[in-house]
Amino acid sequence: MKFADKMLIGGELSGGSAGGKLTVEDPATGKIVAEVPSANEADVDSAVNAARACFEERTWTSRLPADRAAAMWRLSDAISADAEEFAKLEVIDNGMPLAFARATINGAINGLRYYAGLCTKLHGLTSDISGAGRELHAYTLMEPVGVVGAITPWNAPLATVINKIAPAIAAGCSVVVKPAEQTPLSALRLAQLLANSELPAGLVNVVTGVGGVAGAALANHPQVDKLTFTGSTDVGKSLVHASAGNLKRLTLELGGKSPVFVFDDADMSKAIPACLTAIFANSGQVCFAGSRLYIQRSRYEEVVERISAAAKTMKLGNGFEESTQLGPLVSAKQMQRVLEYVESGIAEGAELMCGGRQFGESGYFVEPTVFANSARRDIRITREEIFGPVLTAMPFDDIDELASLANDTTYGLGSGIFTSSVSTAHKAARRIRAGNVWINCYGMLDKSMPFGGYRQSGWGRESGLQGIEPFLETKSVYTML
Repeated sequence: MKFADKMLIGGELSGGSAGGKLTVEDPATGKIVAEVPSANEADVDSAVNAARACFEERTWTSRLPADRAAAMWRLSDAISADAEEFAKLEVIDNGMPLAFARATINGAINGLRYYAGLCTKLHGLTSDISGAGRELHAYTLMEPVGVVGAITPWNAPLATVINKIAPAIAAGCSVVVKPAEQTPLSALRLAQLLANSELPAGLVNVVTGVGGVAGAALANHPQVDKLTFTGSTDVGKSLVHASAGNLKRLTLELGGKSPVFVFDDADMSKAIPACLTAIFANSGQVCFAGSRLYIQRSRYEEVVERISAAAKTMKLGNGFEESTQLGPLVSAKQMQRVLEYVESGIAEGAELMCGGRQFGESGYFVEPTVFANSARRDIRITREEIFGPVLTAMPFDDIDELASLANDTTYGLGSGIFTSSVSTAHKAARRIRAGNVWINCYGMLDKSMPFGGYRQSGWGRESGLQGIEPFLETKSVYTML
């Protein structure tokens, strides 16, 4: 992996000022597959200064909007041409099944193209104002916020990086990206593409390193005007403090503990496979994973048995194997964390229906795990984000109980409803306090739709028209005629 030893700073590929290195593991084997640069504060400072120079010198924003749109589209074509390579890097780096990786890359390419289209559609408004007898012409301008620091997670590495870059540069901002230290490979491969693209030097910079050094330096940097972060709620809270120095604007896409409700009139031939996908896709390493399953009491035992039986048959393995349904967790640390949650569930009285153990003799695999918990909703596996293949199933009686169950959480990111009743579906959707509600499906995403959460699931929205707004400032202009 010749690209893996170079970050992108100011249009130049660099190994970093101090030559520090991070090792990268394949989570399916536990073996080291690459060494990448470990940026220090000086490297981050160089990247931010390059981004600032690009922004202040208007090397990007001076181009016509249509020209910027075309450049972004051509970048998307370059990524598309290498999509299979990127997908394979995601499998090596994260462990996800290849089909899942391909889907995330395709979604990222579509997102880049969506925001390319918005370059020509950012404009202000004119206003008829009351000028106390004086004639005035007034209008607004939409302008970029400045330099953006983007810190991304390990569960969808390239997709999240591109989803941060696309709206930022469409708005006219310059960007410094710090990918997750566990999964930097696809971001560094993207850096190589960016270095050879027509985007101006300094518009997009990529620095790899540990969160406590490179991430902290980016979050605290006084020349960064905005932070956009996807990751844990705890880190999100720390970024609130880091942003205080120069009042950086924040977009935070954080954790979740998403409820899924299966009513007794649901089409179980569709609901059960969807519930399995909701929790076991990417081995449960999804921020909106449907980890709390509520089943109407009359069909509770039936559905729990069917889901448990299906979970027992799921194929775990290397993401490159076509039959693999669940890959490994991203690291030994994450595997241990998930197994500790399983132990806590057993200790607190939940009934383990299946799974709950490490799988295989190498790599970081955990069996798909289902708990039945008919009495308690105060235990850790029901309340805390596990970020692994662990489902807790509980009964409920009717729609009047739904709101208290769904909203009994500090989060509010995703939710699911399965029913054949249109009335029930839309009544339930109104009662759930979450940024995303899926009816008779789960996890469907589109770049035209805003994505984000309530409460401690984050601040702001990504994707859609709302996704570009955090990267823009509104300026009011008054002219006396």
